[in-house]
Amino acid sequence: MTVGAPPRLGHRTWLAVGAVALTATVGVLPGFAVGALAAFVEPDLRVSRPALGLAMSVFYAATALGSPVAKRIAARLPAAWVLAAAALTASATMLAVSQVDGEGLLIAVLAVGGFANGLVQPVAGRLIAVKVHGGRRSLAAGLVGAALGAGPLIAGLLVALVAVPHGWRAAMIAGAVVALLPLTLLRHVRGVGAAVPGQPKTGRVGGVLVLWGAAAALSAVGNNAVATYFVQLGTHAGMSTSLSGNLLSLSAFLAIAVRLGAGVLTDRAPARLPAVITAMMACGAVGLALIATGTSVGFLAGAVLAFTAGWGWTGLLLAATIRLLPGRTENAGHTVQSGLYTGAAVAPFSFGALSSAYGFGAAALAGAVAGVVAAALLAAGARLAGRG
Repeated sequence: MTVGAPPRLGHRTWLAVGAVALTATVGVLPGFAVGALAAFVEPDLRVSRPALGLAMSVFYAATALGSPVAKRIAARLPAAWVLAAAALTASATMLAVSQVDGEGLLIAVLAVGGFANGLVQPVAGRLIAVKVHGGRRSLAAGLVGAALGAGPLIAGLLVALVAVPHGWRAAMIAGAVVALLPLTLLRHVRGVGAAVPGQPKTGRVGGVLVLWGAAAALSAVGNNAVATYFVQLGTHAGMSTSLSGNLLSLSAFLAIAVRLGAGVLTDRAPARLPAVITAMMACGAVGLALIATGTSVGFLAGAVLAFTAGWGWTGLLLAATIRLLPGRTENAGHTVQSGLYTGAAVAPFSFGALSSAYGFGAAALAGAVAGVVAAALLAAGARLAGRG
């Protein structure tokens, strides 16, 4: 049932949420930056598209595979310490990437950055549960989800404003400086200590988490591939590198607006969160199908859908999982993160390999199919949750 507007939160609470969101942005930035700069990196390092895709997959795989360890670290330390470590490691990762001269070192550096990226979402779930009341949790989680969308936005700006005139290495150095920005807000996160153990989850809830995690992984495959290879997809559709970079930033900006708007609306009817997420995943699949047409119009329309709807559900899924696990907030962030980054790990290499062998259209169509399956799994999990 739809309810009235939830009560407001104080500005200190939003600054704390903003600190987590900004850390989420810079934590994922190394992976998106390498993808956005692929057209510059490949010839300079003399690596193939599948090889560079493998390097980016390692970044996301390190986040997904390291998530259980990162969850335990994040649960035992003060939130501000964990977020500082994540931001500093992201900065160091981008600085190191700017100096690499081969594929092997690039993979090693991105693996370290990927693991540190895994520290953010468990802290996000805990902070939202501690500092944000139930009536504003979808908006707060939407802000954190929007932060992930800001990663491609910044990556696109690095391409258009730095890489084109000064080269990709200078763009990575600029990204390393940007990654230090969260440190200016971490004082607002004080007071969020180590997590308090909650009640163990039941079998039904465990089944819901498995279905939702799988849905997140499958939906992330296609949408992450679009975000990672956006510039190359744009040039394939007949656009210039600079224009593609600007469109990447614009699409990411639209994604941020959608995530925040969806958070505001679903706070008024939190029970509808799973239905909204299912619809967004389905729309993302339609966007990927449009990109598969290979036309400039199809690319523009598909990119908007894939970014806004297809990527707009991440914060809402975090909010829905927190609602499902009221006493296990670090598990909520862990579930979303594991699914999201498992799909993100598969995306760069698989999309790179498929597009090299069969073309960008076939690769985008495969992502669309994965998105349809994701929507079905999310709906199945929602039905299972409703039986409790």
